[in-house]
Amino acid sequence: MLKATQLAVKDIVNLSDGAKLGPVKDLHIDPATGRVVALVLQAPRRYFGLVRSGKDMVIPWELVKKFGLDTVLVELEPMDRSYYEVK
Repeated sequence: MLKATQLAVKDIVNLSDGAKLGPVKDLHIDPATGRVVALVLQAPRRYFGLVRSGKDMVIPWELVKKFGLDTVLVELEPMDRSYYEVK
């Protein structure tokens, strides 16, 4: 069993391109069933790590493939890496 607080310290990695996507910020839970329907990842930070850029990423639960000791593997389309570059 995995606790929600344990997700905050795991790396979220995309299987398609090996990208680290960021920390889990929140969970979306269906109130009718009590099941998790999505992971919410914190938007990357820019400007010396002080300001968030962009929107938080919502990953549907169906795209979460595997929970490991240190990582959670998800399968998303390859992402535009320029979004993560610090300029």
